[in-house]
Amino acid sequence: MTFDWLKRSMPRGIYGRTALILLVPLIALQVVVSVVFIQRHFEDVTRQMTRGIVKDLDLLMSEVDETRSRAGAIANTVDLRRDLDLDVTLPLAMPAAPGTTRRLFYDLSGVTVVATLREEVPELRAVDLARDTGSVFVELETRFGVMGVEFSRRLVAASNPHQFLVIMLVFGVLVTVVAFVYLRNQLRPVSDLANAAEAFGKGRVVSYRPRGALEVRQAGTAFLDMRGRIERQIEQRTLMLSGISHDLRTPLTRLRLGLSMLPEGEDVAAMERDVEEMEALIDAFLDFARADAEAEPELSDPVEIVSRAVEKAQRAGGAVTLLPAELDEGDPVPLRGRAIERALGNLIGNAMRYGKRAEVSLQRRSRTLHFVVEDDGPGIEPDWREQARKPFARLDAARNQDMGSSVGLGLSIAHDIARSHGGRLELGESVGMGGLRAEIVVAV
Repeated sequence: MTFDWLKRSMPRGIYGRTALILLVPLIALQVVVSVVFIQRHFEDVTRQMTRGIVKDLDLLMSEVDETRSRAGAIANTVDLRRDLDLDVTLPLAMPAAPGTTRRLFYDLSGVTVVATLREEVPELRAVDLARDTGSVFVELETRFGVMGVEFSRRLVAASNPHQFLVIMLVFGVLVTVVAFVYLRNQLRPVSDLANAAEAFGKGRVVSYRPRGALEVRQAGTAFLDMRGRIERQIEQRTLMLSGISHDLRTPLTRLRLGLSMLPEGEDVAAMERDVEEMEALIDAFLDFARADAEAEPELSDPVEIVSRAVEKAQRAGGAVTLLPAELDEGDPVPLRGRAIERALGNLIGNAMRYGKRAEVSLQRRSRTLHFVVEDDGPGIEPDWREQARKPFARLDAARNQDMGSSVGLGLSIAHDIARSHGGRLELGESVGMGGLRAEIVVAV
């Protein structure tokens, strides 16, 4: 699009955009008013005042031309020069080249002064406005040679043209400061609401009270209602799954006790494996229930978390390799350490269930941490990856379910833990190992 560059250059924050909305019209108005005022007012005033001095110069030239000698010209114009406040030098010792003009670059009214003098005074040879900022020096061609005339700048231009610009600038800054103070009070509730929503998305509950304009209060109240409903749903889910899992442990314990009293045999061994499998499933339910019930994040060492998860997998006999981390050990970040370790354990367990080898790595980006687990298993087809993140998903077409029993909560638990940190679980294909690449992206 034609205006894509404009969208990319726009400020991203609400303060920046509000400042832009405030300053652009204000600056544009000041520029337009300044240009119009300078061109229409000071330019006309300067031209009129310069024409007044042109008449004085014409009178001086006529007096000089009417005399017969240079000394007589000086003597006859004494009273005229005193009354008109003109400093005359005749002849001028070192005249400038014809057509010479000297002016400071910021002397805007000087442009009009020079143009008017050249239009109205045919005898004009040179104009010097930079010799002294408080005076104008002109060179005129007379019958007795070049005559230098110096007069006050106040005779051809307003003495205080800058006062209007200064007053306008001062009041513009004052209006901007007042507007920013007012807008800050109006935008602070919006920022507080955004911070509370962002913190809740990362699993933290911060104190928030709706305030500000009516619309902001309505949005804040709706957010609090939504946060309350979500917290109640999480609490109810946790209590339900914890209660069911706890109640199931009692009959399982009786089954295990009864099986231990039976004579050893293949049927008894098979039933004991079934009981162990049911207990593993109950543990998965409990992990799923605890995923949203963790404590507040605290400063943790991500390198240490990854190392512990890999060591547990290695002690269990898994061929798991820990790649060098892209950040130094001892660099703490706010994390739920046990939750991240549990999520990594689930991902490594899946990798060992469906593959033979796994690699674990930790990568640091500008504002995110990436916990990556790759395996050499069959992977998950792209069409099934979104389904794989959902609870109780069993991807018979994508993964070989004969590799071990699963209730379908491993990826879902990892996904919930990633979301509780303001991140996500990404599933893809491992380039180096050919299997599944599971990546927990956590905002820090």
